Amino acid sequence: MKGIVFTEFLDLVEDKFGIEMVDDIITNAKLESEGVYTSIGTYSFSEMLQLLQNLSKNTGVSIDNLLLIYAEHFFSVIKQSYPGLLETYKDPIEMISSIEDHIHVEVRKIYPDAELPTFVVEDRTENSLVLIYTSSRAMHHFGLGLMNKTFEYFNSTAEITLEKIKEDGTEVRFIINKN
Repeated sequence: MKGIVFTEFLDLVEDKFGIEMVDDIITNAKLESEGVYTSIGTYSFSEMLQLLQNLSKNTGVSIDNLLLIYAEHFFSVIKQSYPGLLETYKDPIEMISSIEDHIHVEVRKIYPDAELPTFVVEDRTENSLVLIYTSSRAMHHFGLGLMNKTFEYFNSTAEITLEKIKEDGTEVRFIINKN
């Protein structure tokens, strides 16, 4: 997992919960990196999982809800760091449907060894989208949070439903209906 995901996560934890919480979740984990991350480094997903589990235990917030909160933060990072990317699109359905064929292509240019989830468009109309998300990391709530922020960015709303295709969350169907 790319280091930027870790560095931004720890920035979020510090902003929302304080520097003591950052220290606590790192100290109470068995991290090969010892909690020292660079944005361009690559780290084990198990480290992110430990950090999320420790934060959830300390705050009482579920991992799914922490991933939603983190996605909101990460969207602002994307918005600041890659403003031209967002301006490429005219609406949220167009942007979300291009995750695999455009956005992930751009991510791989910057981080060639990034291990990204896949998003396959199953159905698309002007106001709806059905995507199949596949990832061994089962971070679909992170994807959901990014989708929510995408609609917000375009001053739009949608009903987004998740259907777990695999119970462990490694394959999920997103059903998006623009309001």
